[in-house]
Amino acid sequence: MFDETVFRVFLYALITAITTGFGAIPFFFVKKMPKKWLGWSGGVASGIMLAASFRLINEGINYNLYKTIIGVLIGLVFILLSQKWLSSHENLHVGKLKGANAKKALMIIGVMTIHSFAEGVGVGVSFGGEEGFGVFMSVAIAIHNIPEGLAISLVLIPKGMSTWKAAGWSVVSSLPQPLLAIPAFLFVSAFKSFLPVGLGLAAGAMIWMVFSDLVPDALENAKKQQVATIATVSIALMMLFQVLME
Repeated sequence: MFDETVFRVFLYALITAITTGFGAIPFFFVKKMPKKWLGWSGGVASGIMLAASFRLINEGINYNLYKTIIGVLIGLVFILLSQKWLSSHENLHVGKLKGANAKKALMIIGVMTIHSFAEGVGVGVSFGGEEGFGVFMSVAIAIHNIPEGLAISLVLIPKGMSTWKAAGWSVVSSLPQPLLAIPAFLFVSAFKSFLPVGLGLAAGAMIWMVFSDLVPDALENAKKQQVATIATVSIALMMLFQVLME
C-alpha cells in the first residue's frame, strides 16, 4: 500500500510537470500573443497559488500552529537561498536556443525551476496529510503550471525557438516537481511530527514567489484592476473546488 502511494505521488507530480508544456499550445495557432494575456494568466496563477498556500497553512495548523509558523519561515529561507544560488550561476549558457537570448532564457527557466522546487515539496507533503489533500494540491499546481509554461514560451518563441522546443523547455523547468515530491513525501511519512513544518515550508515558499515574481510580472503586462480581479476570482474558484473535493 505504501509503495502504491509513493507511485501515486510520483505520477501526480509528473503530470503537474507535464502540464507546464500546455502553456505553449496557443502558439500552435497564433504566433504573436497580446501581452495582456500573460498578465491575466499571471493573475490566475497568483490566485491559485495563494489559495493552495492558504490550504497548506490551514492543514498544518490542524496539526501544530507553531511548527507550521516555523515551516513558513523555513520556506522563506529556502526560496531566498535558491534565488541566491541562481544569481551566482547567471553566467551559465544554454546553447544557442535557436537564436534566443541565452541570458534571458536562462533567467526565466531558472526562476520557474526554483518555483518548481517549492511546488514539488508541496505535492509531496500534501500526500502525507488528510485523504484527498494530495489530489487537491496536484490539481491546483497543475492548473497553475499552464500560465508558467505560457510565460516561458512568450520569452523563447519570439526569439526564434520552435513551439515544440519551447514546450519541452517548459516541462524541463518543472521536472523538480516529481524529483522532490517523493523525498518530501517519504520524509513526512517517516517523521509525522515534521508534517506541519513541511506544509508550512511549502506554503511559505509559494507565497513568497507569488508576491516576488508572479504578481509583479502580471502587473507589467495587464492593468492592476484586471490582475487583482482575476486573482480574487481564482482564489474563490479554488475554494469552491476544495469544497467539492471534500
